[in-house]
Amino acid sequence: MNTNEIIHNFREFCMEHSDPAIVQKYSRYFKEGYNGWGLPSGMFEAKVAEILALPGMDLPSVLSMAEILVKSPKYEEVSMAILMTLKLHKQWTPDTFKDVESWFSIGITNWAHTDYICGEIMALFFKKEFITLDSIAGWRSAKNKFQRRAAAVSLIKPMKLSSDFQPWFQFIAPLMQDPEREVHQGLGWFLREAWKKQPEPAEFFLLKYKDTSPRLIFQYACEKMTPEGKQRFKRGKI
Repeated sequence: MNTNEIIHNFREFCMEHSDPAIVQKYSRYFKEGYNGWGLPSGMFEAKVAEILALPGMDLPSVLSMAEILVKSPKYEEVSMAILMTLKLHKQWTPDTFKDVESWFSIGITNWAHTDYICGEIMALFFKKEFITLDSIAGWRSAKNKFQRRAAAVSLIKPMKLSSDFQPWFQFIAPLMQDPEREVHQGLGWFLREAWKKQPEPAEFFLLKYKDTSPRLIFQYACEKMTPEGKQRFKRGKI
């Protein structure tokens, strides 16, 4: 079975088992719109496992298929590309990062897929030492706002293993004036997690931007602080 046949088979499977109630359930979480088949998660994962068990299904085959799937408007098809790539992580090389990076220019269009890539695939790239901060420096100015979000969210797991947070704060600084809500949310999430681990340097960083950066960043970053602590990060009166 070739790549096109596998994808065609998967789409037919999704149409056969689609559930409009699942589509309606998840639509509320996506301001940009949700275009899914409505496939139950357990059924989706089982189907992906079945595809990966096919003869000749190695990493090059999966990445070739992923290039097609990531362009699809259907939620499960992009999820399939991410999950299949993740499942074959033992076959990754440093070059695999370039394949994943290319997804942002062809089809990553929502926060959920972005955060899935960041929390699982990007975290493993860092753990395997296939990439460094320099590898994603260009993401901070990418055209795709979700790639810019990924520049912050990709750091959450690696940051937690570090003793010195200053390089991480310096890295995200150019994003603190980003115009997009999804980026603000990603930055706030990163800063909230940093604050949990090292509150003093996180607060020092936040204080530098409290009067100039979007308030949504601080809404997320200060979420776990006491009411008194949050007061320190309110924007000063002009």
